Amino acid sequence: MKVRAIRGATQLVADDPVEMESAVVELLTEIFAANQLEREDLISIQFTATQDLVSDFPAKAARSLDLGLIPLICSTEIDVPGALPRVIRVMIHAYSSRRHEEISHIYRRGAEVLRRDLAQ
Repeated sequence: MKVRAIRGATQLVADDPVEMESAVVELLTEIFAANQLEREDLISIQFTATQDLVSDFPAKAARSLDLGLIPLICSTEIDVPGALPRVIRVMIHAYSSRRHEEISHIYRRGAEVLRRDLAQ
């Protein structure tokens, strides 16, 4: 098994903690399923949020998936003029037997425009 980095992003309609939890859980669940990841495969998860998302921490939503023992961290995305608003990005480090080109990077809820080359 090798260490792989798996990307993803989702866009929220509003800065709301309930919507944030729903979007983050949906994104992580889909990434885990698409890449056949189990909790034991996970090394760490890094979240970034655009500066307009301040209602809660994306990592808090991840803990609702029984990821309390997995190192999680949140940071603020660079505030680039014209960038897509209300976006949570994720980078998951995990053990996987998949080759780089077999990894599924997931972009949802409008965030597909961020990486058309990677979005599944």
